[in-house]
This record gives sequence, C-alpha cells and structure tokens, in this order.
Amino acid sequence: MKRIIPTLLLSTALAVPAMAEQHAEPVEQGAKNVPEFEPAWPNQTRAPALDSGIDLAVQEVATGLVHPWGIEVLPDGSYLVTERAGRLRHVSRAGEVHDPIAGLPEVFAQGQGGLLDVALAQDFDTSRTVFLTYSKPMEDGMSATAAARGTLSEDMTQLTDVTDIFVQSPPSPTAKHYGSRVVLDGDFAYITTGEHSSMQERDYAQDFDKTYGKVIRVGLDGTVPDDNPYVADGETAALIWTLGHRNVQGADIRPDTGELWTLEHGPAGGDELNKILKGENYGWPVVSYGEQYSGGPIGIGEPRREGFAEPQYYWDPVIAPGGFAFYEGEMFAEWNGNVLASSLAPGGLVRLTLDGDRISGEERFIPDQGRIRDVEIDADGAILVLVDADNGKVLRLTPEGSGS
Repeated sequence: MKRIIPTLLLSTALAVPAMAEQHAEPVEQGAKNVPEFEPAWPNQTRAPALDSGIDLAVQEVATGLVHPWGIEVLPDGSYLVTERAGRLRHVSRAGEVHDPIAGLPEVFAQGQGGLLDVALAQDFDTSRTVFLTYSKPMEDGMSATAAARGTLSEDMTQLTDVTDIFVQSPPSPTAKHYGSRVVLDGDFAYITTGEHSSMQERDYAQDFDKTYGKVIRVGLDGTVPDDNPYVADGETAALIWTLGHRNVQGADIRPDTGELWTLEHGPAGGDELNKILKGENYGWPVVSYGEQYSGGPIGIGEPRREGFAEPQYYWDPVIAPGGFAFYEGEMFAEWNGNVLASSLAPGGLVRLTLDGDRISGEERFIPDQGRIRDVEIDADGAILVLVDADNGKVLRLTPEGSGS
C-alpha cells in the first residue's frame, strides 16, 4: 500500500502559549434551530469563544482508507484503524496501510452500519486482546450493534478466538444509529448503542427490555456485573448502565475523576456531551434541546423535565459529533483535561475547557479538513483524527512550528 510520509519521530515536550483571554461571545456557528429553548445554566451551550493562540500543523499519516471510523494507538507507536466496510487495518507509524487483518466477524456494511470502533485491552502487551464494535447481520435482513473480542497475532495479520460479548436486542430493520463506542475500564467494558432512528424505534431508548439508546456495561467476557443498576429487573435490563440516549458515537473516561462521559448526536440541534451516572435517564426521545428535521417538536416539546439528567453541554446548531477524547499529554500541556471532540458537520475539531463539571469555553480548529469521525491521542501527545470519506485519512495534529 501507499507510503505517505517518512517515519514520525517522537518529539520532546513542547511549551505552548498560555491561553489567551476568552471572549464573551460564543464561537460563530449560525442561528439556533430552537431559539426559544434556554439553557439550564450559563455556558451549558454557546460557552465563550476561546483563543489558545495555537495554530495546528496538519500532517497526513495515511490516506486511501474507506470511511475510517475508529483508531487505536498500539504500544509500538503504530495504529489500528477500522474501515466501515468491514476492514481492520494495521497502519505503520510511517503511514504504510497494510492488507486487511483476517478473522473479523461478518459485518452488516449497509447505511450507517459496518465495522465501527476498536480498543485495546489494558493488558494488550501480554494478552494481545482487541475489542471491536460492529453492526452484526441478523435474520431477515436485520442488524444489531455488537461488540466482540479477539486475539491479534504478533505479526498484525489475523484475529483469532473472536467472540461476541454483547449483541443489541431486538435486531433492527433500520441501518442507522448504531452507536457505537467501546470503552474499557478495569474489569468492565462500556458499549454505547443508538436507537436506530425510526419514529417507532426511537421510543425504545426508554424501554428496559430493549438495548436501544443505552450505555451498556458488561464484564470483559460479556458477563453481567452484579452492581449494574437494573440487574434485578430482567435479563436485558441487567445490561443497562444508563438509558434515554439517541446515538452515542463518542465516549471516554475522564482522567482526573475516572468518570465515563459520552458524546451523542441530537436531531436538528441538541447534540449532547453527557457525564454518565449509574442508572440515570438522559431523556431521549421525551425531551431534547433540538427539534425534528421537519421542524416539529421532539417528545413533549420541551428541553428538560424532572427525572431526566441534563447534558453538561449541548450544541444548537449541531456539530454532528463522532468520537472524542479527554486530552492527556505534554505536547499541548495547557490542554490537559480538555475535551477534544470530532465534528462531521460542519467538520473539524472542537476543544472544550471545563471548570469542574461545567464547560467554560469553546474553540474550533481545522474546519477545512472535512468530516472528522474520531479523535485519539498519540504516544507523544500529538492529536490523531480520522477523516471519514471515500478516500479517508489519518491526520496528526501538532502545534505549528513544533517540528513534530
């Protein structure tokens, strides 16, 4: 396959400029879809625009990927990248895209479905265990969000012992809104699902006998943890950690607290960044800060109701978020603990600063690089993003002038 750039050497830590004063006005983003909805607290939306004083240098690590969806950094500094069509690729640090890895499960690569996320077991160095999420083909042309684990060969060419640890139920006839990130936390895996978008199926996000629109929590082998919140309420409910989600395509553990946070697509308006708390209901499709694409109301036509958890932040108009990461590293030392979120529309990278659990500012980067599907932090602290396109890319972002 094509070799794109010379091997990238790990750089030493780079001092970045101190954050400039935030502006009182928000980032320029256009009119709200639902201007009558007021936030529950200041800066819950349209937080003050930030100017970090940093310009990002963009390096193409690899091109020629077909709708890349998830990326993981391997211990040797190379990468695993999923392609939605059903291929898992090993990409060298020099940008060489190797042949597809063999042994993957059969994938339902239609609509928004396909091979989606990838994550390494925390003991990958010894176990070689890799976790994947994908849309699984089911009977009668239907499909479901699934998560599997397998063992990656030392030469990066094959997965063996591939076993599902979760399969969404019931299967869906709609090839939309699969979720689906997988985040590993000690002995547990969090798996996010979507509600498949249709007017009938979206209501399933509130149902305890269906795993649509949920954050699922299982053991690394797929067993149900005894401390899940609804473990006594039936076989399906026992899998549920939180409910009331639309289409969660971003998830990460906040490094200073160990909490799971998620990023989900809203309708017209109402993309949400959520702090995930055990057993909470996040409201979809009863309440939303957005509206139907037709302009009609969602659910009760209100953004909030007692008993539903509020998002920590929402966007109106949307950024159409994919994956996100809490930044940890030395290359952008001033950004440690910040949220770095991908945007599919209008495209780019969104940085959020936090004051406790509340968002204090927003900054946007690389608006000219297309649909950004995922964000990961490289071994040296550079920012990796995936461009979701027919000729998709892995991009590496460093501070302008750093020489990294």
